[in-house]
Amino acid sequence: MTKPLAKNQPIPTNFNLVIAATSVTTCVVMLYTASHASHWGYILASAMVFALINNTVFSLLHEAVHGVFHRNRMINYGVGLVFSALFPTSFTIQKVSHLGHHKRNRTDLELYDYYLPNQSRWLKTYWLYCLLTGFYWSIIPIACILYLVFPGTFSFKWFQRGPARWWGFEPFVKDIADQPLLRIWLELLFVLCFQVLLWLSLDLKFVGWLSCYWAFALVWSAMQYVIHAWTIRNVENGAWNLRINPVSRLIFLNYTCHLAHHKFPQIPWIYLTDYVLQNEERPTFWKIYFSLWGGARPAPPGPGPEPLSNKTKS
Repeated sequence: MTKPLAKNQPIPTNFNLVIAATSVTTCVVMLYTASHASHWGYILASAMVFALINNTVFSLLHEAVHGVFHRNRMINYGVGLVFSALFPTSFTIQKVSHLGHHKRNRTDLELYDYYLPNQSRWLKTYWLYCLLTGFYWSIIPIACILYLVFPGTFSFKWFQRGPARWWGFEPFVKDIADQPLLRIWLELLFVLCFQVLLWLSLDLKFVGWLSCYWAFALVWSAMQYVIHAWTIRNVENGAWNLRINPVSRLIFLNYTCHLAHHKFPQIPWIYLTDYVLQNEERPTFWKIYFSLWGGARPAPPGPGPEPLSNKTKS
């Protein structure tokens, strides 16, 4: 459960709502522009803007997952549904997966940059390249379609120990399987209707839509793993507070202050910079990003951390 907020750290509700309305509108406009552009240069420009601003939407989804987008739980959930529909994914799937990440970060169950003695270096490097090229993002909407069509699949042992384990998603799939099936199914139905409505009302074209979403996938995937790559094997401290320019930090809503977030997940995004220590190591995004293209490395010697229990902070 999320810890109570300090009185001097209220959720910036109105600011969040303004950012949400602006960001969602911008994403919709970029999808339309990319679909109706008369030149590939306009498609590329629209895709680049969408890639950045949909990461702002994802950062707001991240706030909603932690219950710190809005103090009203129903509004927090309702707006979170819209954010997740732009990803696209189920809000509950994103929530249980992300809170599971807070329990398993840098453990043997969630270690993408290193390979263990019993693991294949080439398979782990392949996973890294899937991350860096955006293909890991594509697995999420594909898995959501699978859940929508065959809702019980995630509960099958053959699926958990087969495809999910091979891709490194087994603990996430198990967590999702424990959630109310009808809730997730209805959320995914909402996501499908949301995307269909966008396609019909904006007359979207596949090339424009895919260009926007693949550009988003490249940026999103890179950010998700750069903020953890090569950090110490500690569940809470295994993240970076990246050194990044103020404009980019604002676009990502301080998501790059990720070590601060892992230490204090109940703190709204606007205060995270107050929890960044000035004397700590703070690599740049690009330094970590380019190093990942060198492939997976051997894991540091010794056992990794154990996953946190369900009673620990989220």
